Amino acid sequence: QLEFVESGGGLVQPGGSLRLSCTASGFTLDSYAIAWFRQAPGKGREGVSCISSSTHKTVYADSVKGRFTISRDNDKTTVYLQMNSLKPEDTAVYYCAAQPAFYSEYVSIEAADFGYWGQGTQVTVSS
Repeated sequence: QLEFVESGGGLVQPGGSLRLSCTASGFTLDSYAIAWFRQAPGKGREGVSCISSSTHKTVYADSVKGRFTISRDNDKTTVYLQMNSLKPEDTAVYYCAAQPAFYSEYVSIEAADFGYWGQGTQVTVSS
């Protein structure tokens, strides 16, 4: 059973930054594509970003391009989402998701493509 925990959420003012972490427990993430999704109140789950198992390929939603950066830690147990220039519309619960990589460059930001999910961490952007 894959388990991982998201952390790093909180309240931040518009224009501020947060770094979310997705940490695996008891296994390494190096053979998985890892993605971040978010869900705002009353809205569907939106794909934000994904990093391939090889770390050579990433993909971002248009709404976060140039502001968010996804990366992996060298210990292969943690994936980060650095969020800069945050906007009120970034307010949501952010979820980490994992899927065994079909090939080393596999990436996706479609929720249906991921079988393993964390519990989420709340991000609120407000003045």
